[in-house]
Amino acid sequence: MQHLPTEPVVLGSDFLQDPHSVYTRLRDQGPVHQAILPTGLKVWLVTHYEEGRALLADPRLSKQLTDADHLFAHHQTDMSRQRDYSHAIHQSMINMDPPDHTRLRTLVAKAFTTRQVTRLRPRIEQIANEVLHPLTDRAEFDLIAEFAAPLVSTVISELLGVPEDDRAEFRARSTVLTLDVGRQAITQASDTLLTLVSEIIEAKRANLGEDLLSSLILAVDGSDRLTHEEIVSLTIVLFVGGFDTTVNLIGNGTLALLHNPDQLAALRADPSLLPNAIEEFLRFNGSANISHFRRTTEPVRIAGVTVPADEFVLIGLLSANRDAARFAAPDRLDITRPASGHLAFGHGVHHCVGAPLARAEGEIAFRQLLAHFPSLTLAVQPQELIWRSSMLHHGMQTLPVRTAPR
Repeated sequence: MQHLPTEPVVLGSDFLQDPHSVYTRLRDQGPVHQAILPTGLKVWLVTHYEEGRALLADPRLSKQLTDADHLFAHHQTDMSRQRDYSHAIHQSMINMDPPDHTRLRTLVAKAFTTRQVTRLRPRIEQIANEVLHPLTDRAEFDLIAEFAAPLVSTVISELLGVPEDDRAEFRARSTVLTLDVGRQAITQASDTLLTLVSEIIEAKRANLGEDLLSSLILAVDGSDRLTHEEIVSLTIVLFVGGFDTTVNLIGNGTLALLHNPDQLAALRADPSLLPNAIEEFLRFNGSANISHFRRTTEPVRIAGVTVPADEFVLIGLLSANRDAARFAAPDRLDITRPASGHLAFGHGVHHCVGAPLARAEGEIAFRQLLAHFPSLTLAVQPQELIWRSSMLHHGMQTLPVRTAPR
C-alpha cells in the first residue's frame, strides 16, 4: 500500500522543461500522487504503466467537462494562475463520455482508417518532398518550423478542407490553445478560432468537396445529425490534435536519434526498421506529457490509495512509457525493441482517432529526411533547447539542425 506525503508535489517550470527527471523521482515513490500543476490546479497524478493504462479505460473516470467549472474552481489553489479553457475544446469529442462520444467518433473515424490513410500516403510523400527540397542546399535549418510544422499543417489542412489562405492563422491560433499562457491569450485565441472556423464552414457549405469537413457538413442532414457547433468543435480539435502531436513526434524522434548516433546509423542501414522506430520514438519521448482531464464519478481505489469522487485524475503518459515494470531499460532508445503497448496515443475508447495518420506521417517524414540528408547533427548545445510551455503537449519550440552536402 502506498503512503502519500502530507503535502502535494508542486510541479513547476522544471516539470515542463524536463518532465522525465521529475517522473523518475515520482515513480520511485509510488504509482499515484497528489500534485499541483503549474497552473495551480490540484490533481491526482498517476505515474506507473499498469495503473495508468487501467484508468485510461475506467468508466468511473469521466471526461465530461461541460459541467465541471465548479470543480476547476474548487481545486484551484492559486486563482492568479488560473487558466481559462477553450469552450471549443471543452465541448468537444475528447471531453465527452459515451454515448455522445461514440456518436461523434464513429463519424470522424471513417476518415482515419488504415485504408483511408494508405490512400493519402502518395500525397503525404509529395508534400514532404516539396517541403524538404528547398532545404537541401542549406547548411542549417530549424527542423520544427521549416519541416515538421509545414508538412503536418498542410496534410491536416488538406484532409479537413481548410482553405490555403486561412491555414497560417488557423495554425497560430490553435497552437495557443495548447500552451500554458495567460487567460486573456487563451480566450482571444479561442474566440478568434470559433469565428474563423464558422466562416470556413459557411463557405464550405456552398462549395462541398471530398474533404472531411464536407463530410461532417453533409452529416448534419443525415441520420447522424451534427449541429453547427459540433462541426466547429470537431474541426478545431482535429486540427489541434492532428498538428501538435505529429509535429512533436517528428521533432522528438529526430532529437532522440541525434542523441543516439548508433540508433541513427542502424536506421540508415536498415530503413525497414522505421515502422518499429516510430513506436519507439513515441514510447521513449512521446508527443503528449499527460492525459486530458478525467474526473472521478465515485471513489476510486488506485494502488491502495482511495481517490474521492469529484477529483481530477491525470495519467503521466511520458512516465508510464518509461516504467521499468513494463519496458526493460526504459531510459534507453532502442529502435528494435517491441515498443507496442505504449500509451502515447492513450488507451480505451479515447485512444487517439488519428493514430494511423500520425504513424504514416512520421514514417514518411523520417524516410524522406534521412534520404535528403546523409548527415544530420544538432546545431546547438542540448541545454540550449527550449521545450514549449505546455502541460499536455511535449515538444520543442525549435530544433536547429546542421546538414552536410550530399
